[in-house]
Amino acid sequence: MRPSVTLKLATSLDGRIATASGESRWITGEAARLEGHRQRAAHDAILVGVETVLMDDPELTARLPGRSVDQPLRVVLDSRLRTPVTAKVATGGDSLILTACEPRPVGSARVEQVESVEGRPSPAAALAAIRRQGAASVLIEGGGQVAASFLRAGLVDRLEWFRAPILLGGEGRPCVAALALARLSDAPRFRCLAVAPCGDDLWERYERL
Repeated sequence: MRPSVTLKLATSLDGRIATASGESRWITGEAARLEGHRQRAAHDAILVGVETVLMDDPELTARLPGRSVDQPLRVVLDSRLRTPVTAKVATGGDSLILTACEPRPVGSARVEQVESVEGRPSPAAALAAIRRQGAASVLIEGGGQVAASFLRAGLVDRLEWFRAPILLGGEGRPCVAALALARLSDAPRFRCLAVAPCGDDLWERYERL
């Protein structure tokens, strides 16, 4: 059985995760970021694409005030092994880099070659590799290409969407890249579970139909 998959999105009201120049810190407020850390702590693995690593150099750790946390497995999808050896995700902690090319050492991270689709790690193969590490739940945190690939594959079970009360316009970077939909009926569909304020932001929760 594959791990359950939650896609977490932190965007502007119009679904953008960054300006055209790539600036993204911080779109959402402190309350939303704290809830994001709670979600990290509640999952066995956190997954991002290499573009997120190159742009933001995230730690991908769960940090909650006043309590210790069992840290999740940190996973990077990196087709051509562009993750720098100095990246935070490649130093310390438990990290797994999944690639489409011949593996080579990247810092202290484990590197595994998996089946690829059009030169990128297959979402299904990535989940199988993560499951072999003992993880039963995965939190996807970006970027737009990774989100789109898992949505196209029908592998996203839940959405946790935080929307900040700002607009970035069409030149901003979308939270989900192209889905290549020919018909409206092909669109991934979700049911809304809850909508609530989270500080100044809006928190929307969905599950797949």
